[in-house]
Amino acid sequence: MIVSTNQGNPNALKLIIAAKLAQETVTIKIVKPKDAFLGRLPMLITPSGLSLFSVSSALRFLLPIAAELEILNNRWLEWEISQLQPAILSLASGKISSKDLLSLLQDLNSELKDKQYLIETNNYLSPADISIWVSLWSTLLLAECKDISAHLPNIINWLTNMEQQPVIQESIKEFNSVRGPKAIASIEATSWFPVNTVLNTHAHESVSNDISPTREKEVEAVSQEELRNVTNSWFTGQYLEVKEGSYPILPKKGERNVLITSALPYVNNVPHLGNIIGCVLSADIFARYCRQRNYNTLYICGTDEYGTATEAKALQEKTTPQAICDKFFDIHNDVYRWFGIGFDYFGRTTTPEQTEIVQSFFLKIKSQGYILNETVEQLHCELCDRFLADRFVEGTCPGCKYEDARGDQCDGCGHLMNAVELVEPRCKICNTKPVVKNSVQFFLDLPKIEDRLKQWSDTVSKGWSSVAKVVSKSWLRDGLKPRCITRDLKWGIPVPVNGFENKVFYVWFDAPFGYISITKRYTKEYEKWWKPQDTKVDLCQFMAKDNVPFHAIMFPACLLAANQNNTLIKYLMATEYLNYEDKKFSKSRSVGVFGTDARDTGIPADVWRFYLAYIRPETQDSNFNWIDLATKNNSELLNNLGNFVNRALMFSEKFFDCNVPPTKLEEADWTVLALAQRELTSYINAMEQAKLRDGLKHILAISKHGNQYMQFQQPWVKIKGTDDDKNRAGTVVAICCNLACLLSALLAPFMPATAKQLRSQLGLSNKNYGYIPEMITNMLPTWHKIGKPSPLFTKIKDQQVEALRKKYAGQQEINGHAPAHIGANTSFSGH
Repeated sequence: MIVSTNQGNPNALKLIIAAKLAQETVTIKIVKPKDAFLGRLPMLITPSGLSLFSVSSALRFLLPIAAELEILNNRWLEWEISQLQPAILSLASGKISSKDLLSLLQDLNSELKDKQYLIETNNYLSPADISIWVSLWSTLLLAECKDISAHLPNIINWLTNMEQQPVIQESIKEFNSVRGPKAIASIEATSWFPVNTVLNTHAHESVSNDISPTREKEVEAVSQEELRNVTNSWFTGQYLEVKEGSYPILPKKGERNVLITSALPYVNNVPHLGNIIGCVLSADIFARYCRQRNYNTLYICGTDEYGTATEAKALQEKTTPQAICDKFFDIHNDVYRWFGIGFDYFGRTTTPEQTEIVQSFFLKIKSQGYILNETVEQLHCELCDRFLADRFVEGTCPGCKYEDARGDQCDGCGHLMNAVELVEPRCKICNTKPVVKNSVQFFLDLPKIEDRLKQWSDTVSKGWSSVAKVVSKSWLRDGLKPRCITRDLKWGIPVPVNGFENKVFYVWFDAPFGYISITKRYTKEYEKWWKPQDTKVDLCQFMAKDNVPFHAIMFPACLLAANQNNTLIKYLMATEYLNYEDKKFSKSRSVGVFGTDARDTGIPADVWRFYLAYIRPETQDSNFNWIDLATKNNSELLNNLGNFVNRALMFSEKFFDCNVPPTKLEEADWTVLALAQRELTSYINAMEQAKLRDGLKHILAISKHGNQYMQFQQPWVKIKGTDDDKNRAGTVVAICCNLACLLSALLAPFMPATAKQLRSQLGLSNKNYGYIPEMITNMLPTWHKIGKPSPLFTKIKDQQVEALRKKYAGQQEINGHAPAHIGANTSFSGH
């Protein structure tokens, strides 16, 4: 076996120790971080060629553990990679204090009480013991940190005992291990940590309603101005109703008109979780928020159906491309319906409207002088007698040497390329080596439109997500080149020019016009959205970062070149990638959890929506993890949000005959309302910028404030006291019921089914989800009748998590290759 690592990386020491215990011979290969595949080290390469980038996966591979210990072992391995290592790095950079780290280590210290090892096995040290020990021993030097070590006697004893083991000593000498700052620097140079790292998420699911100062930042004191504002809005504010929709939804003068699209998902497979949060779910959450703010909102989407991937899939399944499109359109439609995606219209691109609009735009752009024709070199398969575009050819990437690079993009390093650049290309159909031949194609003259594109981009890009801005600026900074827009294929929209009868439009040119054609399928008055005359339309588009060039550069360039005053994108909300269990999703390579898998787990769709939004990769890659999913469900939903609203409503039912009791507010009541108002304001600010993850966390902060308030006020004690005490208990319950009502509205974009269930329990109509107000008002007046309370969430148990992890573990490696970094990609660039 080979362990590839940068110099001094403690994570490599873990693999060396495990290999020695497994009696496996290991060769250590030192590489520079910049030469690492995907920038990830260490990597374990097995004799069969299997490459494992995840240290936890490699440890489990080297040291299989008894079935009865797997759940505990996996839980602590997950804690180490998602909590401990990020905390150590954060401490080193000054982002957290030693008190924060001490809080994190308390669980480990408790678990080690009266134990020699964290997990007792019969034969060898457990993977969890090895992993956590190396991280602490190499980076923290706890024995020298008196302010921490004095509080962690069990950890100190364990560290000392582990270090005395002969296999540990041998491995340290063999690897020439470094400690302290150098070890931390070596981890930082080649490691990736998910964005969903939270210091107060422990390996054990115990969440207190009383938040310790060491677990949470201290809440800034409420100002007198905040108290005055919330008092005024409580007594004088009016709670609006959500406007009823009409068909068709059209722009209205004097209102905010929001047109929302998400990158059209491609139909060569079932959508996976990365696809779903990268485009349709993010757009759905934002669309629901806009509707609940009474913006005039239209959300349209559909399947992207032309291109080589469809044709290749049809050949593979021995059917027609149209049959493939029909099959997967229905699958996509069913998956999105199960996830509660509320499109106003979900269409497809294999329609007469799409053909008409694409050909019309092409001829208009050509007439304006923005189309070139050039002779290009293309690979041609002599045996199949066809040009090999995109996914009909594979070979070795000239950059990273990945052996299964496609003809348009390498999944190993993400490099975009032309098929003729591949080393040792091969026809995907017959596996023979193609030859290079010339072919005449049409090109979009991007350099000619570049200045206009830059001027437009400067006016709107400040409102885009950070990754969208970075990607678009890099394209414009490097200078644009003509871009080919036709292909020698059969499946696609025909090019309406003599001499080009055997060519079709390249799918990246064709697909974005699907937004317009799908809107036309929805309403004949589609031009009111796409060519507005006396109204203003805000076009908001959602996608993963690999689709940014097509929406920030190519599609706007086409619309500008056509010069027909079309609606241009205003907000481009792109995400980074969602990874699967520290690996990579790939729709084309069947890696990860897919929409139908999520449905079959028995976990409600709303919980999936919640978790995917909670880990949405807005500013950096994030990681889907089964243990983390269960932990967030059990702590944030069950113990925090669900606990708060259920206690409030149950108390109303038990002591006030299901009524909202009269109120006489005191300082503590105004304070909790002011704290909730602070979170409401931040929620709206976040959602307006489509920072959905932040918006969700402000919801959870409101319920935490509510839990603390109820815990401190103790209405269950006061209800047994004097009349004044009973009145005080009534006020507390009324405040909590009102906060529950506010939460039902704020939660609805993320968890619509749960929000409706909560609204029913609140005695409210569930025909709509409730208006999202700027200011907190008295939403449930005195004597309002609530419905029947019941728990909103159920616990996800350890056994269920482990069963799901095992069930889908087989999808993580394909033919001995580590999955490529595709993440949440959806359309256009991938075919």
